[in-house]
Amino acid sequence: MIGILMFFAALFMLLFGFPVAFTFAAVSLLFGIIAGIVEIGFDDGFMSILEGVEEGLSMFDFMPYRIMSIMQNTILMAVPMFIFMGIILQKTGLAEKLLESMGFLFGEIRGGVAISTVLVGTLLAASTGVVGASVVAMGVISLPVMMKYKYNLPLATGTICASGTLGQIIPPSIVLIILGDVFQVPVGDLFQAAIWPGLALVGAYILYILIVSFFNKDMAPAIPKDASRGSKKKQVMVALMAIIPSLTLIILVLGSIFAGVATPTESSAVGCIGAVLLAILYRSFSINMVKEAAFESVKITSMVFGILIGATAFSMVFTYTGGDEIVEHFMMNLPGDEKFAFILFTMLAIFVLGFFIDFVEISYIIVPILVPIADALGISPVWFAILIAMNLQTSFLTPPFGFSLFYLKGVVPPSVRTVDIYKGVLPFIFIQVTVLLMLVFYPEFFGIAAGQ
Repeated sequence: MIGILMFFAALFMLLFGFPVAFTFAAVSLLFGIIAGIVEIGFDDGFMSILEGVEEGLSMFDFMPYRIMSIMQNTILMAVPMFIFMGIILQKTGLAEKLLESMGFLFGEIRGGVAISTVLVGTLLAASTGVVGASVVAMGVISLPVMMKYKYNLPLATGTICASGTLGQIIPPSIVLIILGDVFQVPVGDLFQAAIWPGLALVGAYILYILIVSFFNKDMAPAIPKDASRGSKKKQVMVALMAIIPSLTLIILVLGSIFAGVATPTESSAVGCIGAVLLAILYRSFSINMVKEAAFESVKITSMVFGILIGATAFSMVFTYTGGDEIVEHFMMNLPGDEKFAFILFTMLAIFVLGFFIDFVEISYIIVPILVPIADALGISPVWFAILIAMNLQTSFLTPPFGFSLFYLKGVVPPSVRTVDIYKGVLPFIFIQVTVLLMLVFYPEFFGIAAGQ
């Protein structure tokens, strides 16, 4: 039971705001020592305790080898490069150009600005994958337009938050790269499998906006025609000029992976070069911009790898204390069909944990415990990974700690209350859960095999 107690102790400390990487490392060290003392016993009093401490610390002798294995992992090399690509594209003003042109194109229909926000969120997800940047950019540009034309505030804020999180499921997604490493499956396979669920989510968002605006005209009114925008043909040309460069980059990055020309790591390098070329094209390139993007990429990547090292120590102690065996025994004895009982229980557990902890911690702490059980049940690792990725996307929206909610709250006017944002994301959370359940029960609809 030491491993189970260790898990709840780590979760308790995280809820109090302790740094994630240090929490996992410290809790692992403490419970590793406790496990060593319990194993040796207390027969010789103080000497037994000292011997137990030494026994507990000895399990960390292999940590340097585990850290070296992380450092030599070529899959994880794609993480800093995709982050760098996303930050460069953020600094080029890509979001602004896309939102402006799309807004003009769809603004004259009811819910048009909200629909254009979803479409721009999709393009940003496929080209940058940086959730925070997408939410902030759309909050700064799209929200004032929706407020100007009297959009319902919860609908406007919910649309922005949900659209910004599409980078979690639509490739190239950092979540999918991390899950590819955890599951030891080709990242390219996960990218291909994620395309249809991601597009289904986009379609469901747009359908919801259309239905809401159709039945309640005041929630998302159309923008009146403006002669200064030029003809419809001119608006289409402007929109295409904004879309084509980013679409070209998406085709270069994802197309090279799907065609088997390049690995995800190699295509991330192509993406970095493409992002720099786009910056030059948009006349926003500077050495200082590259320097800032590099520093920011290093900071974000260091956070991810710091968590990974702490999580490695945590999973090592958890396995040593037999925590994985307790979890496996529990999971294998769930009532009903053991395969679907396992899937539904894990999805519920990850969904609840997503209210409190980030996707990186869930990916490196919870998922490695579940992978062997899924393998024993004959569950396809690709299907299971996509289910988890879709579920982790929801964690960005779920109150009270959803990151998208915080990103948006940081840039909205004071008149937009936190409760408006919370109310706005609830329908989109329901949509995500609905698509997730469809993916659970009808994976073949998305072109994914459920079994190995």
